[in-house]
Amino acid sequence: MSFSQISTIIALLFPPSFVISMYFFSFEVVAFTYAILMFIYLAVVWYFSKTLKNVTTPLIYFLFVLTAYMVQSISFVKLIPALISASFFLFFLGAYIQKKELILRMTKKFYNKLSKEQEEYIAKGDGYWAFVIFLNTLIQIFLVFYDNNELWAFYSSIGWYIFLFIALILQIIYGHFYQKMLKHKEIK
Repeated sequence: MSFSQISTIIALLFPPSFVISMYFFSFEVVAFTYAILMFIYLAVVWYFSKTLKNVTTPLIYFLFVLTAYMVQSISFVKLIPALISASFFLFFLGAYIQKKELILRMTKKFYNKLSKEQEEYIAKGDGYWAFVIFLNTLIQIFLVFYDNNELWAFYSSIGWYIFLFIALILQIIYGHFYQKMLKHKEIK
């Protein structure tokens, strides 16, 4: 298992496990324990990997959980998914602005046989995904300040996957209609 896969698992389990732990222990104990665990994980990743890509996620978790512990505020813990989502937004926005066709390149890894029209449609996907992830970031930020830790834990662990899956389905459905519109225009 790679460090990026472990970081993904941590991102999935962190919000609900943090909130559940607070039912049994004080916020201070939970935050301190998670800060220690993140520091240990960060040290292991740094020792074996030494790449910024693999160190970024555990570093963000460590810094924000430690800050949350020091200022006694769960808001800093709840900011972690929003910050990660914002970084993905900037990544896709940059790809859209620079016309990197990131979504097209990722799609070609799974589907070798794309028509020219499909490639043109998918090439424009970076802007769509930048917008979708921007909305996700707004939801994450709203949940930081909304006083429901359980809702935050649900959305920050699996809810955003559901949101992105729905966005993918909408993009696919629109893509089918887009293809039909192009074919209809060619017939005329």
